[in-house]
Amino acid sequence: MEADLHRLASLFRLRNDIENQMAALIGRPAAIGHVGEYIASTIFDIELATSAVNKGHDGVFRTGPQAGKTVNIKMYGKLENLLDINPTAFPDIFLVLSGPRAAATTSRRGTRPLVIESVHLFKSSELIPLLQARGVKIGVATSVPKAMWQAAEIYPSQTSEAMVITQEQRDLLALFAGKAVVTA
Repeated sequence: MEADLHRLASLFRLRNDIENQMAALIGRPAAIGHVGEYIASTIFDIELATSAVNKGHDGVFRTGPQAGKTVNIKMYGKLENLLDINPTAFPDIFLVLSGPRAAATTSRRGTRPLVIESVHLFKSSELIPLLQARGVKIGVATSVPKAMWQAAEIYPSQTSEAMVITQEQRDLLALFAGKAVVTA
């Protein structure tokens, strides 16, 4: 057991070094949300709000079909059909960068890798009324049906036409793909 703690402490130091390098690059702590905001803002030309705790949205699209619209960016280690929504301040758009689809098993010995396997774009004006009509409670971990996730996908499949992504954007997103083994 003591050897395991020494190994874990060594891994902590490695992780902290990597996170320090990431924070220096993105200008904010290397938490998954900040990393996702940095990636999305760069790939999708989003001007991030100056405050990381801006109510309801993280920034505004500068160009493209969503230009001028507010966006709340989420990055999740797994696609679990859950979306964190502030019920008092809806953005125009939710842009979700997600890792692999979660398996319906225990999280024991599982991971939440920092990878992007899919990107989904939800328009609040369409999503919120659909969820409310279904009687879904809006808030942290809002349950969004799998079919809605599939309909909102813009990467790797272009199911939604709300924002057609370019080959350059696809190539940049592919940089963050991973084949991590995920158990839950």
